[in-house]
Amino acid sequence: MTNKISIKNKTLKGTIVLNGSKSISNRALIIRALSGHDFKINKLSNAEDTETLDRLLRSDESLLDVKAAGTTFRFLTAYLSLQSDTQILTGSARMKQRPVGPLADALQKLGATIQYLEKEGYPPIKIGAPNIGESNRLSIDAGISSQFISALLMVAPNLPNGIELELVGDIVSQPYIDMTLNLMGYFGIQWEQKENIIYIKAQKYQSRDFTVEADWSAASYYYTLAALADEADLQLDGLFEASVQGDAVLAEMMTFFGVETTFNETGIRLQKKMKVEFPETFSYNFLSCPDIAQSLAVTCAGLGVKADFTGLQTLRIKETDRIDALEKELAKVGISFSKSETDAFAFSGKAVLDLPEFDTYEDHRMAMSLAALALYGPVLVNEPDVVQKSYPLFWRDLERLGFLVETAL
Repeated sequence: MTNKISIKNKTLKGTIVLNGSKSISNRALIIRALSGHDFKINKLSNAEDTETLDRLLRSDESLLDVKAAGTTFRFLTAYLSLQSDTQILTGSARMKQRPVGPLADALQKLGATIQYLEKEGYPPIKIGAPNIGESNRLSIDAGISSQFISALLMVAPNLPNGIELELVGDIVSQPYIDMTLNLMGYFGIQWEQKENIIYIKAQKYQSRDFTVEADWSAASYYYTLAALADEADLQLDGLFEASVQGDAVLAEMMTFFGVETTFNETGIRLQKKMKVEFPETFSYNFLSCPDIAQSLAVTCAGLGVKADFTGLQTLRIKETDRIDALEKELAKVGISFSKSETDAFAFSGKAVLDLPEFDTYEDHRMAMSLAALALYGPVLVNEPDVVQKSYPLFWRDLERLGFLVETAL
């Protein structure tokens, strides 16, 4: 299936009620399960990943399929490692290419029973009843995935002796670790961090109702739209100024492209400045906010701003290899791309459109970020339903802003 996206003019105005943050929702669901008590989670994300996690946490089946939900797989790996049942955790073909070894190794050192059923270090895995010992000291490479660290932190209070977790090397996506610790604190967990070691004692989660803030990652697509539009006045409801999400850096970052952010009672207002002097080169280290790299890449490509992006170590193990995917798709609109061995990239050129047909690689963020280029002319987006993963109503919300979304099989 393919969506054709077009719009008659480049003036955008309207209000969008953003979906609840998938990252926060998934953490709240795991914490609720670990607490052993039910509590209300308001504005839970309707993302497919979150609905999958919620369903699997309630399931009594022995085979659990997360499909393409990476966060769900990693969080469940840690959660199930403390349960007495034996279960098999699997996923899509792409999920079987995404490593879980560092997390499984750490859990095994704590006494988890984990067996690889196909390729060593990768899904699917079989998780049996644990044999938790007294050892609570662990070290983990912090440069692979913050989700491994978050998974270990959330189960730590339920371990007999808690955990002393040493983070080795450069930490990727630090705000996601901070998010996890802040949410744990909301639910009564005390923790301490000294340099690169996080200490969490054995303790109980407190049952408290919770409200999920909207998703700043989803907001990035509207920031890109505002930057590429001739005029823009957009209200995005559900976002908090005091956010626990690292992607909230967008409010400051997008000033380089003439998008001003005003916080108000219901969310934020985005306005495009009429006269903007764009930077010749936009250089940024995305180590703390890798999920918005695609939106910023499309912003630069649309405006003809040279890009120099670093801190992208995790992009190759996402839903797809996002660096290769960006190179292939931006080439379709004339962008000259170069990569480095350190998973950084740079590109130059201004997007020129002749009804490009964009592939999405089973990656929701590829679909939503590239759709913004429809402001320069009609675009085709293949497999548009991939947005179900994080933002099911994305295409409907684009239509609310005046875009025409035509679907063809």
